[in-house]
Amino acid sequence: MADDQAYKFSNNYSDLSNSSGVDAGFQFEFYCQRCSDRWRTNFKPYRSGQASGWISKGASLFGGLLGSASSVVHGLAEAGWHSARDDAFKEAVADGKRHFNRCGACHSYVCGPCFDTENGLCFNCAPDVKVAITRSRAQGEMQSASEAAHDEGRSRGNRHDVRQEMQLVCPQCRCETHGAKFCPECGYKMAQQVQCRGCSTSLEPGTKFCTECGQRQS
Repeated sequence: MADDQAYKFSNNYSDLSNSSGVDAGFQFEFYCQRCSDRWRTNFKPYRSGQASGWISKGASLFGGLLGSASSVVHGLAEAGWHSARDDAFKEAVADGKRHFNRCGACHSYVCGPCFDTENGLCFNCAPDVKVAITRSRAQGEMQSASEAAHDEGRSRGNRHDVRQEMQLVCPQCRCETHGAKFCPECGYKMAQQVQCRGCSTSLEPGTKFCTECGQRQS
């Protein structure tokens, strides 16, 4: 079996191996523990499993003695699979350790782009200064632009007449009107209120004199 250190490193791997068939063999895929980029080992064929696969194909065509031979070879391939897989896994872990870098602080294994070779640390433990500066500058720009947009929105909002009452749903067909004077679905005239020219009291359309201050409206 692979040793404890190998398994500690390899907790970020996927086993792509096949135990039988003409494509039987060993292959493993490891992941950078910072960015999750994948690195795959070279495929190592499992000859016993491949032989079993070819004989099985022949048996399906010719049967007879090939069928018996297929069962025997398949059993031998299965018996030797676990030991062969462990040996292949040890080699894969050794190759993986040469490909990845071990952080001296958090002990994660990371790929080259995620590793500060000079300091021996991953960029999670020792962030790249230039990257941090650029990120902070972008965040500041976004925040400033958001604040400016908010101020512009308030300025635009001040130009709306928020005192005027309006019907948002047509009383005849129940369609949303979005404050229109006529229903966009059935053409029904909405009863929008108007403001008194003198005291700004809300009045029904067609009112000749304000009911609050008496000023003539038309």
